[in-house]
Amino acid sequence: MLVLVVKFQLKPEFRERFIEASIGDAHGANHDEPGCLRFDVIQDEADPNRIYFYEVYKDEAAFQEHLKAPHYLKWRDSLSEDWYAEPVDVRRGWNIYPTDADWR
Repeated sequence: MLVLVVKFQLKPEFRERFIEASIGDAHGANHDEPGCLRFDVIQDEADPNRIYFYEVYKDEAAFQEHLKAPHYLKWRDSLSEDWYAEPVDVRRGWNIYPTDADWR
């Protein structure tokens, strides 16, 4: 499984718009993409302007399909670089546990 952990540090005035748009993308990924096994939007406990995405895809091909999905394109096109207080931090990896066989 391909796992992405993405950190966004937002300017406070754009946080709610970012969260609203991100929930739409996450909902679409979770409900409309068979290759997306999980897409969570997480708000940092200590800093409400720090948002994380935790995404799990069956493989790279499933992630590439996500990048073509209507909900992703809507999310991407609704954002502005002006919303970020610092560069977006994207980390990619492969899950160790649970094993691939243990995912639904």
